[in-house]
Amino acid sequence: MKKQWGLVPKILNGEKTVESRWYKNKITPWDKIKPGDTIYFKDSGEKVSLKANVTGVEQYKIRSNEHAREIMEKYSLQDLGAVEIAETIKKYISNKNYAIFVHFDDVKKIEPFDIDKTGFGIQAAWLTIHSLEKIKRT
Repeated sequence: MKKQWGLVPKILNGEKTVESRWYKNKITPWDKIKPGDTIYFKDSGEKVSLKANVTGVEQYKIRSNEHAREIMEKYSLQDLGAVEIAETIKKYISNKNYAIFVHFDDVKKIEPFDIDKTGFGIQAAWLTIHSLEKIKRT
């Protein structure tokens, strides 16, 4: 997560209960995440520090920038912890073709750990794995 957006603290205090991802193409976690899965959070450049339970997943095909803003407005409080959508967010969701919203609850602070993204790509913002041990650094 982009540290400057301050979303990890909002996840921990319950202000943020949805994580959205906006893409040009259908990439992870599209069609790979479901209720009952565990989701982990970290700020970019930091260790993984939170985990939560996935309670729902919604996927959208974006028709236009206006459609993207309408969808974001529907979830802005749950996703951003704010009613107003900042210009940086509006710019970020512009010209995207797909959006996925992952609902979660039961957020817990965990013992922080590093991950090894070898094989996923250094820029991978989302990893889908069957075993945490596959990426957890010791």
